[in-house]
Amino acid sequence: MKTVNLLKALGIALCVATVSSAYAQSSDAMASGSMAAPETNPKVVKKVDRKLGLDVRKALSKAQGFDVSNVFVRARGGAVTLTGTVPDGAQIPQAEEVAKGVAGVKSVNNKLTLGTQGGGGG
Repeated sequence: MKTVNLLKALGIALCVATVSSAYAQSSDAMASGSMAAPETNPKVVKKVDRKLGLDVRKALSKAQGFDVSNVFVRARGGAVTLTGTVPDGAQIPQAEEVAKGVAGVKSVNNKLTLGTQGGGGG
């Protein structure tokens, strides 16, 4: 009788271990998958926002004739805000179009203004 109870206990322990392992794997898969809601983990949200901001900045730096030196990019949940100054007024709408073309950008809040480059003289 003791052997039967021992086998039952081992069987239950094995089932619990298997189920908890499967749950951990599916949780990890959800966290890394696109279906997971990033709002659940602030670190993930911050990382995603930071990457999106860097992607937008990189796209701006590659844009033909665009001066990104005084442009600041902030991303939050797919909403990108552009602030700072550009030396040419045509670069303001250009920056918005470039930002909208970056994967993951849902909206662009363009707060860029026309400004002169600091410096000159020397």
